[in-house]
Amino acid sequence: MENLNLTSTAEEMDQAYDESLEKILELIEEKKYFQCRDELLKHDEVEISEMLDDVRREYDLQKVVILFRTLPKDVSVEVFSYLDVDYQVDVINMITDPEIEFIIDELDFDDMIDVLEELPANVVDKILSKTTKAERKKINQFLKYKDDTAGSLMTPDYINLTKSWTVREALDHIKEVGLDSETIYSCYVIDRGRKLIGVVSLRALVICDDNLLVSDIMHDDPLCVNVDEDQEEVMDLFNRYGYLAIPVVDNEGRLVGIVTVDDILDVIEEETSEDIERMGGVISNDDKSYLDMSVWSHVKARFPWLLLLMCSYFVTGGIISSFENALSDMICLVTYMPLLMGTAGNSGTQSSTLVIRGMATGDIELDDFIKVAWKEIRVSVTVGLCLSVINTARIVFITHEPFLVAVTVCLSMIIAIMIAKLIGAMLPMIAKKIGIDPALMAGPLMASITDMLALGTYFLMAGIFLHI
Repeated sequence: MENLNLTSTAEEMDQAYDESLEKILELIEEKKYFQCRDELLKHDEVEISEMLDDVRREYDLQKVVILFRTLPKDVSVEVFSYLDVDYQVDVINMITDPEIEFIIDELDFDDMIDVLEELPANVVDKILSKTTKAERKKINQFLKYKDDTAGSLMTPDYINLTKSWTVREALDHIKEVGLDSETIYSCYVIDRGRKLIGVVSLRALVICDDNLLVSDIMHDDPLCVNVDEDQEEVMDLFNRYGYLAIPVVDNEGRLVGIVTVDDILDVIEEETSEDIERMGGVISNDDKSYLDMSVWSHVKARFPWLLLLMCSYFVTGGIISSFENALSDMICLVTYMPLLMGTAGNSGTQSSTLVIRGMATGDIELDDFIKVAWKEIRVSVTVGLCLSVINTARIVFITHEPFLVAVTVCLSMIIAIMIAKLIGAMLPMIAKKIGIDPALMAGPLMASITDMLALGTYFLMAGIFLHI
């Protein structure tokens, strides 16, 4: 019953959202923007940001900016923080300087850095000119970190403690600065040189005696990452340990910030989308959504890979043309070519998908090469035999082809499946070893390789058993 109630509530929320959005679109047509604002304010900041995105898709950015300006200032900042970065930049380019300064001042530091990284240099200079020297130094320090590194993800809004403090002093400090910190659940202990020497949880501070020292309850040698660490490595650490935050240190071991789990959720989505695109043969550096990308951007992302794959099929065509005479002598062999190529391609894609996923989650390491190969051999033989029995029965008893044709097709299928599964499992691991994204070794590329190998095997078996 409880699950039904939760489902019903979710459906009611979706219905209320749709009704409000429909009403807002009607009010925009009538140019009743303040009534639109009242309707928007019935929802939380996340839903408002989604509604503004829907308005942009239906009309244009100018309508969105008008609605954005009608929102109360404190609400507008929260809504702004939930917009995509590209969308944030578009909004900033259309509002006044005082509005920009207010938004930048009120945003969390890491969100502000994300926005500043996308803004034109003249706008960034204008914003920085109105900040204090200390703030300007800190902003410039964060802007210099490379994209897709821990430094570009981190925030400096963390709680640091001194090991000589008592638990009571530490709790008083948390109460004093906690509202301005990204998280209060993990507190980091630093020495006078700001070097990270320990971490202590809020739980430990709350349940321990007030007179104990922080050094007595902190964990020495805490897990941390370097500012130049790739975001995928940081993501793996969050997945492995389940932390809410991980400290970031510079090359001297000084604490410079923390990466929080909410930032890593964005990285997970980004990296997953990138892997899916590459597995589908789409190579794009554009971070925009599908509908926001222009037709030309889609063409540039897809055409090169399609061209490469098309060229690979010239080889497949060459194999078929070289056996034209044999095929004309026994035309029934043509019937089973799609069966073999499709089965081999699917087998290779299955293996490559599982291995790529296993490497992404840390279940499979490069040292497991032999183990993976041996497992895929056993799987392929078992699967091949099962499929071959079914195909033999079909070829002999339903299509009434000669038994040697069934032997040719089924033996070719077993060998093709074995080769495809081995290649599907091994290529991603080899790719990772030489520094290529394993996701490129799946999907269309895998199908092209296995098609060629399946045909080659088929015609070789036909030559052996059918003497053609």
